[in-house]
Amino acid sequence: MARQQAQRTIHVDGAWREAVSGATREIVDPTDARPFAVVAEGDEKDTDLAVEAARRAFDGGRGAWPTTPVGERAALLRRVADLLVRDREELGLLESRDAGKTLEEGRVDIDCVADAFRYFADLVAAEAPGRVVDAGSPDIHSVVVHEPVGVCALITPWNYPLLQASWKIAPALAAGNTFVVKPSEITPLTTVALIELLTEAGLPAGVANIVTGPGHTVGARLAEHPDVDLVSFTGGLISGTKVAQAAAPTVKKVALELGGKNPNVVFADACATDEAFDTAVDQALNAAFIHSGQVCSAGSRLIVEESIRERFVTELAHRASKIRLGRGTDDGVECGPLVSEQQRAKVEAYVASALAEGAVLRTGGKRPDGPGYFYEPTVLDGCHREMKVVREEVFGPVLTVETFRTEDEAVALANDTEYGLAGAVWTADAGRARRVAGRLRHGTVWINDFHPYLPQAEWGGFGKSGVGRELGPAGLAEYRESKHIYQNLAPKPVRWFAG
Repeated sequence: MARQQAQRTIHVDGAWREAVSGATREIVDPTDARPFAVVAEGDEKDTDLAVEAARRAFDGGRGAWPTTPVGERAALLRRVADLLVRDREELGLLESRDAGKTLEEGRVDIDCVADAFRYFADLVAAEAPGRVVDAGSPDIHSVVVHEPVGVCALITPWNYPLLQASWKIAPALAAGNTFVVKPSEITPLTTVALIELLTEAGLPAGVANIVTGPGHTVGARLAEHPDVDLVSFTGGLISGTKVAQAAAPTVKKVALELGGKNPNVVFADACATDEAFDTAVDQALNAAFIHSGQVCSAGSRLIVEESIRERFVTELAHRASKIRLGRGTDDGVECGPLVSEQQRAKVEAYVASALAEGAVLRTGGKRPDGPGYFYEPTVLDGCHREMKVVREEVFGPVLTVETFRTEDEAVALANDTEYGLAGAVWTADAGRARRVAGRLRHGTVWINDFHPYLPQAEWGGFGKSGVGRELGPAGLAEYRESKHIYQNLAPKPVRWFAG
C-alpha cells in the first residue's frame, strides 16, 4: 500500500493535497517522544473545500453515490474489508506507533475494523425495501422508506483512531452518504491509510474526504457548516458540548459518544473459588489498564464488596505492579505509553489530587525513568465519591477502589456518576446479575466480563456519555432519514371553500 507523500494528507474530491495554508504538523512517537511523520495542517479553508466536494458527490443526481444500488455499495465495503486483511500487519504496526498501543492491540483493532465493514455490508444488503403502512383504503399506498442523511462530518478520537473511524465510515457509506472525516491531529495516520484503501476499492471521487488538522478549526467548521447534514463526534465531554452548540443553529443531526466513568462491581460470591478469584482480578486489570487506560469504556472504578476488599485489592495491586511497559512492538511488552506529555501531566495531576484528598496509593503513582510518555499502572485505595479522581474521567492507567456492603449500596455507587457509558457486574448469582444489570444506568452492561463488544449490538450511553448509537442496526439508522410515502391511487378534487 502506497504511503502518501509527507504533507499531502488532505484528500478532497479524489485528490491528495497539501493544506491551503501550507501548514504542517509533526506526528510524535509517544514511546520515545520523537517525530516520525509529517502531515498537512488543514484549517477552515480546507474544510470548506472538502464539504463542497462531498456535497457535489451527494447531490450529483443519477449515478451519484446515494443512487448506487445497495448491492454495489455492499460489495465495495466487502472489498475494503479484504484490503484491510491484506494490509493487517502494516496497519497494525502504524496504529501501534501512532497511538502507542501494543502491536497485538493494533492487529486486533484492524481485525475489528474489517469486521465492521463486513457487518454493515451484510446488514444493508439484507434490508427490506420499505415498511408498508395500512392506510385503511385500497386506493392508498403508504410506505416508510429509508434514505441517506446527506453529507456527514465524522470527527474521531486519538485513542482508537481507525476503529472509531470505521464505526462511522462503514455505516455512512452503506446508507449512501458522503462524508468528510477529521481524525485526531495527534493520531491521523491510519485514517489517511483507510481513505487510500477506499479509493483503491473503487469509491467514486468526492464520496470520501479527509482533512487533517486541529479540532478548533477543522472540527469546529465541520460542526457549524450549513452544508453538513449530520455530525458524528467521539471524544471528550467539553469538546462534544462545543460540537453540539455549533451544530444547533443549523439543526443538523448530531451523534455524540463522549466520556465514561465506568464502574466494575465485584460481589464476594464471584470470587468463591481460587479460579474465580483469579479471573475477576485479571479482568479488573484488563478493564482498567488496557491501552494504558485510554479507553472511554475503561473500568476505572472498582467497586468491590467489603468482605473481600483487602484480599482483592492486594492481589490486584501486586499484579498491576508487574505489568511490563515499553514499545508496543517489543517482545513481552504488555502496556504502552500515554499518547502525549499533556495527557501524562493530566494523569499526574489527578493522582496528586487523590492523594491530597486521602486516597491510599497501593502501587504506581509515578512516571518511570527513561524517554517517552509512560506512566505506571496505579491503584488508589480508600476512595470515595467526593474525590475528583472518582468523579471525572482520567483517561489514563489509574484505578480507584470503593467498597460496598449491600446490593442496593453497590447499585447506588455504580449509578452515582454524571456519565453512563458502560459498567460490569461480577457475581455467581444469576438472579442478582440480572437485577443489578437491569438497575445500572449505563449504555452497556457486562456480566462476569469486561470490554467485549459485538458489531451487531448497539453502542451508546446515558447522561453525559452522549447521544445516538453506533454499531448494530441502530448504528446504520443514525445515517438515515425516515420518509413516509403516501400515494393516493384515486385522487379526488378537494373544495376548501363553499360556493
